[in-house]
Amino acid sequence: MKVTVLGAGTLIPNDAHRSAAHLVEGSGFSVLMDCGSGTVHGLDRHGVAWHELTHVAITHFHTDHVGDVAALLWAFKHGLPAPRTRPLCVLGPPGLAGLMEGLAATFGAFVLDPGFPVEVVEVARRGRWESPEGRLAVSTHPTVHTDHSVAFRIESEGRAVGYTGDAGPDEGLFSFFDGVDVMVSECCNPDPPADPAHLTPSGVARLGMAARPRILVTTHVYPPLDPGTVPDLVRTAGYPGLVKAGFDGLVIDTRDLPSS
Repeated sequence: MKVTVLGAGTLIPNDAHRSAAHLVEGSGFSVLMDCGSGTVHGLDRHGVAWHELTHVAITHFHTDHVGDVAALLWAFKHGLPAPRTRPLCVLGPPGLAGLMEGLAATFGAFVLDPGFPVEVVEVARRGRWESPEGRLAVSTHPTVHTDHSVAFRIESEGRAVGYTGDAGPDEGLFSFFDGVDVMVSECCNPDPPADPAHLTPSGVARLGMAARPRILVTTHVYPPLDPGTVPDLVRTAGYPGLVKAGFDGLVIDTRDLPSS
């Protein structure tokens, strides 16, 4: 699988770190994990074949994670290079259907009817969804960030990608992410103290040491932290593995990673 970071930041203006969006591509699928503000133009900026997206997976309903959902569906309605018949599957926690219906009521019917089927699938916060052809599995785990937020684990052909979304410290995520090839982790705030709704460098280090990913990518960093220095803070907190600062346009192919 290949992971492309399209939005490594927050709502705070930063041209190299836009709001949350991460693309996972594999054999027969292209999954956009979160679709924060700036995602739609970022798809073109980073050379993504956006019209070939097969799934959009939403971790929670804050603006920096869903701000461009309606814009993406508008692009599908008016900007496809050729007619499309393949459905777009939109996955997310309970409440997703209400979000999509609300967007359609506010912005227009194209949100749910862009000219081809849009399948809205609510997945239990501790659940699993598999594509009909069996190529893709998406597992969810509740996070403490909100009363509906989830983390994702995407699996295909023996490879796995983990994404915390907005998480906060939770030892339940240790086994959920165990052995993933790529783990994309938020790291919003500095230590100390621990933040109950977000991860800090020490929390990311603990999660990484438990999950043992082949590479850990830090994202979603707020001031006063500098996104580029967060990997060093995670290492200082005790994490011995490969860790990289996320930035918009970063591409990681699991075939290129060192053996775990």
